[in-house]
Amino acid sequence: MKMTSENVYQPTQVKLTAAPCDSLISEVYVFPLLDTLKPTATGLDGIPAWFLRVGAPIFAALLAWLFNQTIMEGTVPQHWKTAAITPIPKVPRPTKPSEFQPISVTPVLSRSLEKYVVHHHIYPALHDPPPQLNFEDQYAFRPTSATTAVIIAILHTVRSMLSTNEYVHVFAFDFSKAFDTVRHSTTFMSKLATMQLPDSIYNWVRDFFTD
Repeated sequence: MKMTSENVYQPTQVKLTAAPCDSLISEVYVFPLLDTLKPTATGLDGIPAWFLRVGAPIFAALLAWLFNQTIMEGTVPQHWKTAAITPIPKVPRPTKPSEFQPISVTPVLSRSLEKYVVHHHIYPALHDPPPQLNFEDQYAFRPTSATTAVIIAILHTVRSMLSTNEYVHVFAFDFSKAFDTVRHSTTFMSKLATMQLPDSIYNWVRDFFTD
C-alpha cells in the first residue's frame, strides 16, 4: 500500500498507554514462526529465510525480545521499512511509471512481525469494528474473504432479484488506481484509531507508515 503526498500533512498522534504484558510475543511463538519459514525473497538486510529457519533454536529468544521491544516502543527499525523495489510491467510496452507494478521486498524479519500484527491484532479488530465502520460489503484484504466471495454475493443478489423482476441491470464501475494510494493521516490512521487495538500496536502501525 502506498501513501499519498498530502499538501498540508498533519502527522497522526501517538497513543500513550503502556503495553500490557499479555500482548508480548513469546519465544514459543517465534520459534515455529522461524522454523516454518518458506523460501522467499531476501530483503536489503541480506538475511535469507533459510538462515533464520536453520538458526531458529538460537534466534528465537533474541528475536522475541527484539519484536517485543519494537512493539512496546511503537517504533519500527528504519531498515525494516526499507524495501528493494522491482518494477514489473503491467502492459507489453510500458512508457511511463504508472504502467509498472512495483514489487516491494522488505526484510524477512519485518514481514514476520507484520504477520504477527495482522493476524493477532488487525484481523480480530476487523471482526468487531466500531459502529461507524461497516465492512460487511468489503471483500478485499479481509480474512476468509476473496474475489470469489464477491462473485457469489453478486450472483446471489441478481438471482434473488430475478425471482421477482423480469430483468435486472448490473452496473460495474472500475475505479482506476483506487487502491494505489491511501491518504495517511485523515483516512487510514483516523479509522485505525477507532478500532479495538492496543495502543502499542496502533503506534507501531503508525510508525511503520511514517517516512
